[in-house]
Amino acid sequence: MNLEEAARQLKMAAHDAQVAFDCIGLGDLDRAQEHAVTLRAAADAAEVALSRALRDLTPEQARAEGERAISAMEGA
Repeated sequence: MNLEEAARQLKMAAHDAQVAFDCIGLGDLDRAQEHAVTLRAAADAAEVALSRALRDLTPEQARAEGERAISAMEGA
């Protein structure tokens, strides 16, 4: 997993968090729980990718790959 995947997973987690929040406001607790579970899975996947990057990349490599990841996410 690379930093682009970590960024993608974090974006998905943020989306699921917002949907869960909205579902709570609507009283749809089943859907809120479903989205809370998927946001947790996405956040866990991002954490794994970031832990690996911390282990494998120098600060300079992380900066360059991080810039590429964010640029790729903005272009998608």
